[in-house]
Amino acid sequence: MRFEVQPSKVTDARLTVPGDKSVSHRALMLGGIAEGRTHVRGFLAGEDCLATLAAMSDMGVTILRPAPTELVVDGVGLHGLIAPDTGLDLGNSGTAMRLMAGLLSGQNFSSVLSGDASLSSRPMQRVIGPLELMGATIESHDGCPPLTVHGNPELRGIDYTLPVASAQVKSAILLAGLYADGITTVKEPAVTRDHTERMLVTMGAGLERANHRISMRGHQTLHGCDIEVPADLSSASFIILAAVLAERADVLITDVGVNPTRTGVIDILQAMGASIEFENQRQFGAEPIADIRVRSSSLRGGVVDPALVSLAIDEFPVLFVAAAAAQGKTVFSGLAELRVKESDRIAAMAEGLRALGIQVVEVADGATVYGGPFKGGVVESHGDHRVAMSLAIAATIATDTVVINDVAAVNTSFPGFTNSLEQLGVSIR
Repeated sequence: MRFEVQPSKVTDARLTVPGDKSVSHRALMLGGIAEGRTHVRGFLAGEDCLATLAAMSDMGVTILRPAPTELVVDGVGLHGLIAPDTGLDLGNSGTAMRLMAGLLSGQNFSSVLSGDASLSSRPMQRVIGPLELMGATIESHDGCPPLTVHGNPELRGIDYTLPVASAQVKSAILLAGLYADGITTVKEPAVTRDHTERMLVTMGAGLERANHRISMRGHQTLHGCDIEVPADLSSASFIILAAVLAERADVLITDVGVNPTRTGVIDILQAMGASIEFENQRQFGAEPIADIRVRSSSLRGGVVDPALVSLAIDEFPVLFVAAAAAQGKTVFSGLAELRVKESDRIAAMAEGLRALGIQVVEVADGATVYGGPFKGGVVESHGDHRVAMSLAIAATIATDTVVINDVAAVNTSFPGFTNSLEQLGVSIR
């Protein structure tokens, strides 16, 4: 499967994007182990979240879908999950793999977590280490999936400092901490997305948060609730950049989650000169949302503050394209985590941008991108949904057609991506 994108005139538009992937995963897992019923609206019906839905169903949670983006989750309580008949296939989802490892560490059964070829190459030792300190036993293939999680219903709380800022590892420890005796504490070296903490509090758990430390007592009962999933800021970032790069466009993206642990991409683009404003700010339950107004702008390069990395970790492929379209050079550092995503995103974006005529100099934890015009060509996504979508946005201002290969993974996070671009006037097929 491939995209073929023609240089396009992006026009004024009002649209939204699918629901937040991070919130959707967590609604399924926490709703599944809560007491009572959880109603989820705005669910992201992408392949990653559907894999989590199937896994929770396989462990005895009844989940109804009265509409494609609406779920009714009948929770089984903290100790109500049952051993699945077969292994749990989590597809391409690193979030599902790491969070599920934490959830399953406190069960009274063993389970096998597997995924596709890309997920099977992703490192899991950073989540295995703390979970084993809590009393779980996890077998892996040299630190990579598949993982065999031997649950231990008598986990013990730990005080753990994350060596690298990671919302997924933090969340896995907190999920295991629900099953642990005593207090579980996680200290972050930098702020990461806090959807897990917000949803735990919404469902009745007591947390203490101060000075980058999150502490939680084990064996707390969660209670089902109504969850409104905001539109995904990571998905919106592609629409935002398309509007910024256009000659003359005014685009409104509605109902987008603007959790402050996620808005680094906005901060970085605004620092580069992008005209982006939040309108109609309000709350969907525990999550802040807004309509995002974007107007075409001229971007300038600069040095991206490494302190913003953890607040924009999934959006750097988009930001590499923004840098390539900016005047001057842009320096990225502190991005070593991108080397072990669905692809080596630094290498994949450098390769793709070079194929379109952009000069990129890689270093171990980042790159320097020199702004310039995009030419047409054929580029590889390396099976990475965010690389594929970012290069599609670059293609809108290229001098000729751009073909992007191996784009099937886009459905993991942004079903309807091509339809959204077509609403902006982009010629994509």
